Amino acid sequence: MTINIEEEVSVDFPFDHRELAGKVISFALDYEKFPFEAEIDLTIVDNEGIRIINREQRNMDSPTDVLSFPMIEYEQAGDFSKVDESFQNFNPDTGEALLGDIVISADKVFSQSESYGHSPKREFAFLLVHSVLHLLGYDHMTRDEAALMENKQKDILNEMNILR
Repeated sequence: MTINIEEEVSVDFPFDHRELAGKVISFALDYEKFPFEAEIDLTIVDNEGIRIINREQRNMDSPTDVLSFPMIEYEQAGDFSKVDESFQNFNPDTGEALLGDIVISADKVFSQSESYGHSPKREFAFLLVHSVLHLLGYDHMTRDEAALMENKQKDILNEMNILR
């Protein structure tokens, strides 16, 4: 697995965010039984940086906590049966599936961890799990989709012992 991490702001998390990103992303992919090695790009920005991306990509001129940009479309979330090595979204040099991009606001990690009463480490891990699930086709546009996604997020974080 390859995780390309770019920090567009000075990152001062009270934990090793690179190590945690690797563990959480790997665990989430294993939990979902993603059948290929994967490549994901993770960018850490501030509220202004994510506001600009949110405005440009989603026409929403406000900061958000995390953005996900999947590279693979699925007929059904978590169904990888239509994805194989001949699919166009594989890195020709490594053979890894190009899952997509994750953008996280470091500012939101701190403010939301305080608001929700848990650690910045837990918030960062939550945002990663949430985003990986989006990269695997999950969404929360309907009540049923949201419930499924919320349960998966909770289960993954509980199994990793990253608790509130």
